[in-house]
Formats: sequence, C-alpha cells, structure tokens
Amino acid sequence: MIVPSPYADLLTLMDARAHTLSVLGSDTRYWEYGDPESPVTIVMVHGFRGDHHGLEAVVAQLHGLRVISPDLPGFGESAAFATLPHTIESYAAWLAEFLRLAAIPGRLVVLGHSFGSIIVSAAAAAPAGLPAHDLVLVNPIAAPALSGPRGILTRLAVFYYWLAAKLPERAGFALLRNRVIVRVMSITMAKTPSPQRRRWIHNQHDRYFSAFADRTVVLEAFTASVSNDVSEYAASIASRTLLIAAEKDDITPVAAQVRLRASFPDARLVVLPGVGHLIHYEVPEDAARELRAFLAGDAS
Repeated sequence: MIVPSPYADLLTLMDARAHTLSVLGSDTRYWEYGDPESPVTIVMVHGFRGDHHGLEAVVAQLHGLRVISPDLPGFGESAAFATLPHTIESYAAWLAEFLRLAAIPGRLVVLGHSFGSIIVSAAAAAPAGLPAHDLVLVNPIAAPALSGPRGILTRLAVFYYWLAAKLPERAGFALLRNRVIVRVMSITMAKTPSPQRRRWIHNQHDRYFSAFADRTVVLEAFTASVSNDVSEYAASIASRTLLIAAEKDDITPVAAQVRLRASFPDARLVVLPGVGHLIHYEVPEDAARELRAFLAGDAS
C-alpha cells in the first residue's frame, strides 16, 4: 500500500530528473529538481538507511531553486562502494568527488540530515574542503549517539545490529529488513500528533528504510553513524553554517546543539519546537523557511 505524499503536487512542480554518475567505484544515482538555471544549487545528503525520497518534502518547498539529491552509495538506487568500506571517511571522500564531478556553477549550498550531517561536516573539515558557500545541517548529530536523551534506545539498536551481524547471512539480512522492527523505529521517532501525518511517515519508512544493497553496507554504515558526530569536525569548518535542530530530538538534546553551535567559527542555530528527529517529514515547511532566510542573510 502506498500512502500519497501531502507534498506530491508541489513536488511535481520541481520536475525531477534522474541521472547516474560514477563516483569512487559507485554508480551513484541522483535526482535533479527545479530550475537548472538557478544561481543557487542545494545538494542534499540523506540520513542513515534512507534515500533521496526522505528529503523530497523539503525539496517540494524550494520552488525556484535547483536541488540535487543523491542516494548514498549502498542505499536506494546507488551501488555500494566496490573496494572502500562504508565509513564516514569514505562517504566524505565520495561527497567531495561527487561535487567535483558535478561541476556545479553559481552558489553551492550543501545540506545534510542526521547521518548526512556527519558526512557533510567531515567532508567540509577535510584539508581539501568542499566548494560550498554554505552548509545546512538538519537534525545534526551534535554529540555521541549513546549520550543522547534516549541513549537506551541507541544501545538497543547497537544490540540489534550486532545480532544481525552474528546471524547467518540470510537470517541477518531478514532481521535488518524486518517490517515490525522498522515500524517500531518509525513510531519511536515520530512526534507529530496528526494520525494522517504519522500514517504517511510510517509508510515512507516501510517503503524506503530497507533499500540498502546488502548486510555489509548497512552494518558498516551503522557503525559509522554511532562512532562519529559533527562536534569532531565543527572547529575546522570555515563555511557559514545553519543548524536546524529539534526540541524533542531523541538522539541529540538541545543543550548539545547549543554547544555544537559554539564550536563552529560561523554558525547559527534554529531550534524547531514540538518536533523530533524527523524534521524533514513533520515540518518540512519550517525547515525550508529557515533555509531560505539563511540564504537571504536573515536567519535569527
């Protein structure tokens, strides 16, 4: 069953176009939306176990801009790395190379959500940096995941992925794609009181949360997601940065986001009330509004 997106009509106006680019041994699939002649291009990097679909509700709010949204190697329609491990270092190198090969003209903004916020930060902090004028980190992982307000859930997730690694490959792969466990994850993260919005969010996770190439990819990426955070890289990032955080984020508390902002040479922090780790699904309009204000120089 497919639950229609509440943003389907707006997204149609963005005229999605699919492309493939070979990057560090991965045939990377990416989608281009909006005005190809826009002087501003936003490249979006999705979170762990997701793909480009997860950010489309935000994309739908950005009419008049050009947006490029790839699937991370090993997720969605992008091939896994052929020889590299699926670590933050590999993904950061992939992002830098993707941007180099894409040769994007004009003003470049790079946005990362959750796991994507770590990848973007690591790439921006590397000696070669990124050709980005601005960074936007949505639900940034500001501190080690195990120290979050619901660290017990992270520990349960660690056990779940450990068990998936220990089981025979077929059984472990089935566990990783178990629909009941995916639904529990979705219910835990969703904070909206709207039954219709929750139904759509759960359907999105049902459809796209298990779109990974194989067990190795998801296990390596999970290890990377809980072993790194944005605070490791913040001090070395010169780009102007917007942090869009959530009041009820179960992974990173607001206090950690405040400390993270202070670690950047030039960062602004916006905390959205009443929402958790699914800003991109629950309040994409608010995220897009803050992004536009930031680009205009008016973010508070």
